[in-house]
Amino acid sequence: MVYAKFIGKTFGFIGYALQYACVTHCTFEYVGDFVMCSGPSMEPTLETNNILLTEHLSPRFNRLRRGDIVIAKSPSNPKQNICKRITALPGDKVRGQFPKRSQVVPRGHVWLEGDNSGNSADSRIYGPVPEGLIRSRVVCRVWPLDKITSLTEY
Repeated sequence: MVYAKFIGKTFGFIGYALQYACVTHCTFEYVGDFVMCSGPSMEPTLETNNILLTEHLSPRFNRLRRGDIVIAKSPSNPKQNICKRITALPGDKVRGQFPKRSQVVPRGHVWLEGDNSGNSADSRIYGPVPEGLIRSRVVCRVWPLDKITSLTEY
């Protein structure tokens, strides 16, 4: 009798833990999550070890705008995420570095650049980035606490 009560409570606890884990997973996968920024490519806007709150809904519903900071899979290394700013949308003309001629961003792609143009591997190197590689849009910086700020332009 005592064992049955103990087993019942144990399974009840496991059930609640699994429900919590499922809700947490779905929230972080489909709604938003936290990302730690590393590298100098977005300085001075973002610095290494800044923690960002991101949302996943804008990329899923094609609601990205010029000026948004996004987290995307790197086109040159799919194991790595990159943090860059959208500087051009499909149909926009951008000036390439070499050769110095303009090109049009194709449909289904965006042009990503780091704010620190002198120290950023971005679309100027690997070209337009497929929108399917964009994972999330940065909403705000939450760490360090003295630099909490919104990073959306609208």
